[in-house]
Amino acid sequence: MAKLNIAPTKSNLLMIKDQLSVAVDGYDLLEQKREILVMELMRMVEKVKLLEDQIDKTIENAYPALRNMLMTVGGDRVESIAHGVKYDYKMKEKSVVVGGMNFNSIEVQLPKQQLFYSFLGTFADSDKVMVEFFKLLNLLTEMASIRTIVWRLALEVKKTQRRVNALDKMIIPQTKETKSYIESVLEERERENVFVLKSLKSRKSVSGGKPQ
Repeated sequence: MAKLNIAPTKSNLLMIKDQLSVAVDGYDLLEQKREILVMELMRMVEKVKLLEDQIDKTIENAYPALRNMLMTVGGDRVESIAHGVKYDYKMKEKSVVVGGMNFNSIEVQLPKQQLFYSFLGTFADSDKVMVEFFKLLNLLTEMASIRTIVWRLALEVKKTQRRVNALDKMIIPQTKETKSYIESVLEERERENVFVLKSLKSRKSVSGGKPQ
């Protein structure tokens, strides 16, 4: 790792020591942040898996119910009922706090389930289809919201990991090497100064002892 290109002076040594202290503290904080984000990401992924299981089970009930309805009332009647079903959905952006950080996600407000057709000329299969697909829609909107958070959380983990790696693999080693280099140069200069002072002192002693 190449050292920083700065002059080996005492003032620069103090500056490098401060930079090293900040870099080490920053590394510790970022590592803690990364660990928290990874834990939150794993928790959210588990939540996604649970939702996927619920969605699969709901699909297993919803589509057979739709098939039975088609067989019972016929495709034309199913299409007629479907055209009569009208719901208004409200979708908005929301802020979610995960691991102490704010993430933007989406929120879908589903309306209350209603009866859009007459009891006359309909069967229990129609009601079952409505219930099951409304349940499925609710799960899918929740999944969309969570997946948005997971995606943003994964990006934040990746960004934090890059910063941790930069500090650990480049900035901190480079700063340490620069600090060691400046310290060695200053120590060498100190030894040279001591040697020069001793030499001058020795010469003065010798010249002072000579007869006039």
